[in-house]
Amino acid sequence: MPRLTFAQRNQALGLLAGGATQTEVARRFNVADSTITRLVTRVNATGTTADRPRPGQPRITSVRQDNYIRQRHLRNRFPTAHATANAMVGNRGRSVHRDTVINRLRECGIHCRRPARCQALTQRHRLESQRWALNNRRRQWDNVVFSDESRFNIHHADGRVRIYRRRNERFANNCVSEVYPYGGGGVMVWATINTNFKSDLVVCNGNLNTRRYIDQILRPHVVPIFRQRQGLTFMHDNARPHTAIVTRQFLHQNNVPVLQWPACFPDCNPIEHMWDELDSRLRQRHHAPNTVDELSQALLEEWNNIPRRNLCTSMTRRVHAVLNSNVGHTRY
Repeated sequence: MPRLTFAQRNQALGLLAGGATQTEVARRFNVADSTITRLVTRVNATGTTADRPRPGQPRITSVRQDNYIRQRHLRNRFPTAHATANAMVGNRGRSVHRDTVINRLRECGIHCRRPARCQALTQRHRLESQRWALNNRRRQWDNVVFSDESRFNIHHADGRVRIYRRRNERFANNCVSEVYPYGGGGVMVWATINTNFKSDLVVCNGNLNTRRYIDQILRPHVVPIFRQRQGLTFMHDNARPHTAIVTRQFLHQNNVPVLQWPACFPDCNPIEHMWDELDSRLRQRHHAPNTVDELSQALLEEWNNIPRRNLCTSMTRRVHAVLNSNVGHTRY
């Protein structure tokens, strides 16, 4: 029989006060007649519908052990609840279960979550990032052209996908997520954004090396932008094709000033939001691309459908986020 909730108990008392019998009230809430009888007896004896206080089983951990669990997982966030439980002995020499550790952590607002995956930063990387952030915290970002490459695969692998199945259905055809080598094929794309414009999406042919970067991207797309508009600064990261001597010479010869970008810098390039939206739009298409050519055409169509957004204005917040994080990882 189900238990009566606090609201149902008050409703039952109201029905009884209105002239209904205990049997009628019991049938109304699908409970035994004795449940209503005990409810009336409790109200007459205590004046409340609340359950009587019960001592319950004493906690297996003491207050000191609860603080130990909290401090252990705040000092090192990676130990499992099972490891913490094995390192403890509860009251009366009883073993501590992992669920007990999880419950104690939840009581103090600590929950199990997936860790953020970020690039490893050495002390040199942190110092360079701090120096760059201090030098550029008052920069006007309206004249900076942000560029980046991104790779999109035909088949998108997401480790967070979950399914609902019954027992012994793990390897059923409709319960298996098939994996394709290298994502089933993909394309590399490039683009730039600025406060006032966004460039066309460029689909790169083959793996991007220094020569292809100059011939397919810089010469036909970047140089014309800087010839048509004055006072701009070009931003690209420290990928090998970007920092090659040939690339730097080409940009210098064509009067394209380049913004210095620290190595392994926390991902502060605002164009990353465009890649996220492009990927989301691609996955929402009714007909998913099945070939590289279809993927390229879909990417071009979705990029043109993305409205121009003033993402560059967030650079001031991004730079201050780097400084406030003690030159560590940021939410960007």
